[in-house]
Amino acid sequence: MTDDLLQELLEARQARRPCALVTVAATAGSVPREAGAKMLVYANGKTSGTIGGGKFEALVLEESLAALRDRRTLLKTYPLHEGDAASFGAICGGEVSVLIEPQTLSEALFLIGAGHCARALARLAEDCGLHVTVVDDRADQLAECGGVKVANVSPPQFIAAHDWQCDEALVIVSRHFEIDREALDAALQRGGMGYLGMIGSLRKVRRVFDELRARGRSAESLAKVRAPIGLDIGADSPGEIAVSVLAEILQVLRGRSGRPMSIPN
Repeated sequence: MTDDLLQELLEARQARRPCALVTVAATAGSVPREAGAKMLVYANGKTSGTIGGGKFEALVLEESLAALRDRRTLLKTYPLHEGDAASFGAICGGEVSVLIEPQTLSEALFLIGAGHCARALARLAEDCGLHVTVVDDRADQLAECGGVKVANVSPPQFIAAHDWQCDEALVIVSRHFEIDREALDAALQRGGMGYLGMIGSLRKVRRVFDELRARGRSAESLAKVRAPIGLDIGADSPGEIAVSVLAEILQVLRGRSGRPMSIPN
């Protein structure tokens, strides 16, 4: 792999852009490119690099997009000669085996607010391998967030501009219920995230929900909001709250039951 293509792959993974790495794994006879040639295929059909071009590469592109959708690795051989019924009119005379590897991307966590609970949750989520972004309009608070990605911007503006995916969690834990309310309103209008939650007491949650209902937000959309957030483990400190909330996020994003794993006696 060339340095440029490797750097592009690393950047795509860091930015959580779905892509597949395509490698010419083996060849026989006359072929467009030798073993080791590589190409990146993005979910939108864009490619970078080449494994030979023409109809052959177009077929691999289609297979790569399917592999991305199904999240499955595929090894497939393409005949490039007239003597094989599976050939597509190629006359190079050889055959090419191609390995298609969809890049496994960790779930992402977006935190609205950079206070104590948000920072504790950010640290724990990063330790668990999630991509973490903290959003706050206070640069001094973001400076306390360690090495995670930060966005010094208005939360509603960030939420409205982001293209949300089903493996992303949005957790609203800001310093004031009005900020939480506006962030939640933006999230309900935007949609698309796999987990949406808001911290707060029952009284605060009811107040925010009532005000959003008055704006016309539906009961159906509000019912999808996890609020208050977290599993009931008696959490009190920021660290304990982080454990409670991250466990719920992973349960929801991964479609698991959350039941105890112990075997009954």
